[in-house]
Amino acid sequence: MVGRMEYKFDFLVIGTGVAGLSFALKVADYGKVCLISKTSLTETNTRYAQGGIAAVTYQPDSYEKHIADTLEAGDGLCKPSIVDLVVKEAPDRIQELIEWGAEFDKNPDGKYNLNREGGHSEYRVLHHKDNTGYEIQRALTQKVSEHPNISSFDHHFAVEIITQHHLGVKVTRRNTDTQCYGAYVLNKRNNKVDTILSKVTFLATGGAGNIYQTTTNPTIATGDGPAMVYRAKGAVENMEFVQFHPTSLYNPGERPSFLITEAMRGFGAILRNIEGKEFMHRYDKRESLAPRDIVARAIDSEMKASGSEHVYLDVRHLDYDELKTHFPMIVEKCESLGIYPNKELIPVVPAAHYFCGGIKVNEIGSSTIQNLYAGGECASTGLHGANRLASNSLLEAVVFSHRSAIDALGKINAINFQEGIPKWNDSGTSNPEEMVLITQNLKELQQIMSYYVGIVRSNLRLKRAFDRLEIIYRETETLFKKSTVSEEICELRNAINVAYLVIKQAMDRKESRGLHYTIDYKKKHETFD
Repeated sequence: MVGRMEYKFDFLVIGTGVAGLSFALKVADYGKVCLISKTSLTETNTRYAQGGIAAVTYQPDSYEKHIADTLEAGDGLCKPSIVDLVVKEAPDRIQELIEWGAEFDKNPDGKYNLNREGGHSEYRVLHHKDNTGYEIQRALTQKVSEHPNISSFDHHFAVEIITQHHLGVKVTRRNTDTQCYGAYVLNKRNNKVDTILSKVTFLATGGAGNIYQTTTNPTIATGDGPAMVYRAKGAVENMEFVQFHPTSLYNPGERPSFLITEAMRGFGAILRNIEGKEFMHRYDKRESLAPRDIVARAIDSEMKASGSEHVYLDVRHLDYDELKTHFPMIVEKCESLGIYPNKELIPVVPAAHYFCGGIKVNEIGSSTIQNLYAGGECASTGLHGANRLASNSLLEAVVFSHRSAIDALGKINAINFQEGIPKWNDSGTSNPEEMVLITQNLKELQQIMSYYVGIVRSNLRLKRAFDRLEIIYRETETLFKKSTVSEEICELRNAINVAYLVIKQAMDRKESRGLHYTIDYKKKHETFD
């Protein structure tokens, strides 16, 4: 069956979180834009971001302090020049969000109400209650829907980016002239693969938390962007640095896991082990406000020592009315499960949350493939290093979307549509006889990653994960070649590619650094096991 339609747009944006929507808005006055969403425009990782967006707003905070906090959290692997430009460009980008309609909480005196989160030396996190991402998503979605040059293709799934490979030219990782011409996209409504040609493509596909059993990410987060770029021979880096959020609500069977923002600890919440005792002072002088990698490992250590499945977050000593005002969604969620935080401890457990690595891009968000940009969680910009400082991700997304848009607009008129791109051809394929083959392989993949490539790793665990993943990879590739394209087989294939990158790059890093902690290469000052 041959793909049905061919479209041409000046700009193709794959992903509709804050990175994709802000890029689209910035370029839409200068050309036709196609927005691709796997489900709806609003179902994104951005939507689930509770905490906020970090930026220097008032004294005594300063750029120097924000830069220092980011560098320290990144454990020596941040690019200082990138950290500097992101922090200093933050106020302008946030003002732009406000002008687009996003609202952030203010105090009675009219000043912004700022939160403090782990790793931050000052209060600098702008927020909207405990659903900041939802508020930003709401504002940008409304602006996008009003723009006449933006066409939104919801319920479409990007299968592959198009390069010279599809013209019969051999592409290798050593190529420096590989170009992106658009993407093959599955229309989920009719199950046919369309061809969307573009002069510029911007990937904003979000994270990959669903390669793990427990994650705060929505089910659509399967690493599609890095997987497509890897298959197209582009550079993908630092995938070993997977951030586990220390405090997701312990509620077995719920997926995604409900996030309890780090801002609650900034508000005064205290972590306690299964016996109800404080423990963070034994791991870091910043206690419950230490960076996420340290807190997640500490919780993991406490759980292993006691054999428990969770620890607790204690807010009983805090003013409950103020707590409900600042964190209404969290309080409502807890109470809906019969947990009353003013009287009871909140059970929490770490969950896969954020990928610090991704598609390698430079200071303007350009990947190693020409005319292909990437932003948001799917990109590796150099800001996060080995561990992301809380609430720096939304900031990174808007800064790099802005920089990518400026660069793309500067060269869009010199780029021509590529002629002769073949339509997607899956002749000779058929629907898979047993969908259980796909679902079971995904479950096995998630088990492998959770058991062997989680918060604490070892050479033996990584080797075991690598060997088991190879079997699933071979089975899935065989199935993909015989099957008609479906979202399920494509997501599984992408998840396998991303899991491979996480394992391989973890095996290559012969040290414990940031979010990559291995018992074979411990840091001298850490004793987690």
